Order: sequence, then C-alpha cells, then structure tokens
Amino acid sequence: MDPANRPPSIDRLARDPALSGLPEWIRLTAARRAVRLGKSLGESDWVTLAREEAERLMQAPIRAVINMSGIILHTGLGRARLAPLAQEALEQVSNNHATVEFDLESGRRGDRQDAVRELLRQLTGAESSLVVNNCASSVFLTLSALAAGGEVLLSRGQMVEIGGAFRMPTIIESAGCTLREVGCTNRTHLKDFEAAIGPETRAILRCHTSNFRQTGFVCQPTPRELATLAEKAGVPFFDDLGSGCLIDTERFGLPHERTLTEALQDGADLVMASGDKLLGGPQAGLILGRADLIERISRHPLARVVRIDKLSLAALEATLRLYLESKELTIPTWWAASRPIAEIEKGARWLASRAGATAIVDEGTTELGGGSLPEVGIPTWRVGFTGPSPDDVLKWFRRCWCPIIGYARDGVAWFDPRTVTEVELELVAELFETWRNENGR
Repeated sequence: MDPANRPPSIDRLARDPALSGLPEWIRLTAARRAVRLGKSLGESDWVTLAREEAERLMQAPIRAVINMSGIILHTGLGRARLAPLAQEALEQVSNNHATVEFDLESGRRGDRQDAVRELLRQLTGAESSLVVNNCASSVFLTLSALAAGGEVLLSRGQMVEIGGAFRMPTIIESAGCTLREVGCTNRTHLKDFEAAIGPETRAILRCHTSNFRQTGFVCQPTPRELATLAEKAGVPFFDDLGSGCLIDTERFGLPHERTLTEALQDGADLVMASGDKLLGGPQAGLILGRADLIERISRHPLARVVRIDKLSLAALEATLRLYLESKELTIPTWWAASRPIAEIEKGARWLASRAGATAIVDEGTTELGGGSLPEVGIPTWRVGFTGPSPDDVLKWFRRCWCPIIGYARDGVAWFDPRTVTEVELELVAELFETWRNENGR
C-alpha cells in the first residue's frame, strides 16, 4: 500500500477536530469503523468517513421510519401502529404518576388488571381475563400454572415455529409439561385426540397456524369438537388464537378470521392472543376465559415475571375503548386495511411524478403481516424504481434522515403507500424528489 494512502491510527483519527465534542466511545467506535470500511483513501477522506460513522452512531438505535414495505403489521417494524388515543394515553402515563395500582375511591392499592378486565368482558363476554407482556408469555404462564407435570395434547399440524426460532413444542416442555403429539402433519382427526387422552393428560391445546397455511389433503378437528371432548374428559381446552381479532375481517374484503368472542363461544376454557396484531394495540398477551382458571394463573409466581408494564397497559386500555365506541377505523391497522383503492392509486401516481423517469406505478398486494391471515392480502398500488440495483435504491432510502422501508421484487425496488399517512406522504414526496435530483433522472 502507498504510504500516503495508509489509514491513520485509530487514536489519531479519533482525536481529529472533526470529531471533537463527541463522547469518547463515539469517537473511538467511529474511527474503528472508518478504518475497517475505508480502503485507499486520502487523509481528509478518512476523517469524512469517520464523521459520517459518528453521525450514524449518534442517532437513536430505535428510530421512527415510514413503512412502505407492503406489510401492515411488519414484525421488524414493531407490528401495530398505535391509534392517536393510545398515543395520548402513553403520553399521560409516561409524563405523570398514574393510577396503575391505586384506587382513587378508597385511597388504597388497586389491581392493574381491573380496567382492562372490564373492557375485555364487555367486548368478548369473557368471565375474566389476565393481561401479560406478550402472547408467548400467556401460553407459557397458562401451561406452567395449570398443566405442569402432566401431558399437553397438540396436533402435529400445529407445532408451529414463530419468529426467532421459538417453537411451540419447546414452550410446552419449558413450562414443565410433557408434549403428547397427536395425529399427522397434514391430517389430525378427533379420534386421534380421543385415543391420546390418558391419566396424565392435563390439557388439550390448539395453536393457530399464524404464519403459514395448509392446503390440499388436510383436516383438523374444529375448536368446538375439541372443547366438547375436553369437557367430557374433564380437562381444560386452551385455544391459542394468536391474532387477537375483535371485529369481522370480511368487511375489509378479507377471509374470515376467528374473533376472541367466537373462540370463547366455541367452548374454550381459556383463549390466548396478542395485543399488537389484528387487535391493533401495543405488545401484550391476553388470557381470557373461566374466572376460576384465571384466578389460579394470576396467583402463579410467573404472573409477576411476565406482568404487563404501565405504558402498554395504558395503550391497550385506550385501544379497547375505541372498539367499544365503534371507532375501530381510527386504529391504524384497520385504517390502512380499509383505505379505498382509488385513494391509494392517486397517492402512488403523485409520488411517481415526483420521483422521475425511472419510477413506475403498478398494482400490488398489501399483506396484513404479523402472523395474521398468511398468504392473504389487500389490493394496492405501488411505486417502483427501475434501472438501478433495487438493493442500492432500498439502501439509499433506508439511510435518509427519515428512513423509508420498501421491498424488492422481480428486480424492482417497490414502495407501497397504503400504510402512509397524509403527513408522511409529503415527506416521501420530498425524499423521492431528492433521489431524482441526486441521481440525475
């Protein structure tokens, strides 16, 4: 290597005036990254690269982005976006002391579950409920409290693996239960469950196949059949519903998704669901059903371990109130799902006009995501960039001061405006225009 192009020492680069005033760890980390990323650079280029890396490090690791990924409930982007009312509730509770576990009437300690329990009772008809920090916790806590030391029956066709390689069989076994596999991968009959029930059976579990769909030569017992069998055998039936849906999805042109109410009406002793999927609220795990079982679960030591925090509780309560007041279309998940296709097309064409000659507009599909209604989508219009490498285009927009998240398909970088608000649309248009100016198109 030419000595003139040899990288400076990390210490010298970190002490450059261009990095002055920054925390030491930022300066040193930026210098190390610059030396690792750079090749044959001049002195000023090393410093510029180090400064760019320092600016990236100074940004908060969790940042707001504009979701144009074609997925409404994008797990990597935090799933459900909160409704304005839920955002206000978060601000109130985070900026002030709050009645999380305090009864204003008596002046004594209260129960943080009371308000949400009543809302869920009104919305679903559940005898009682317990809310924890996520759906996996709700399953784990339920099994630990009610089935530990015995067998849990689960169809082989429902032994799902969720994100991060967490598997339902592992959760069952970690809860102190023995997994009893029932039926075959594609076909499980009620008679298979009948044959599997024995003296060690503690529960029958049904797990919603939230992130995949089985088609063809397949069958599963209905939830009502499993509930009837469980009652006859004298064991509880747990229905891990997953999505937490509270309304009829067919009104949005989607296939029917079982609601929490329907799961309870089908005879489940307990129903478990997520708060940040089709419910459209914060991350939370809901357990609804028989009051006596909920009471036993709430007394288990793990109930404290997986307790919901005050911020999620406030946002969940506000979201549930919107359903009670028939204002569910103010919940961003359902707002995005219900937008007229003509409105989406108008926005896509306007964005394309700001993006230059390489931008195209085409029909597409927006997925619900978040493990809800797999392989099902809503018609949309999208903006695509042709010519440059789609990965380069997507990276450019991810590195903007306000990152935009798109997706690549068929050699095109696509951006779906269905999930974009009116304010965000203006920002996207400005950044599309900046792209056009910087790329000379």
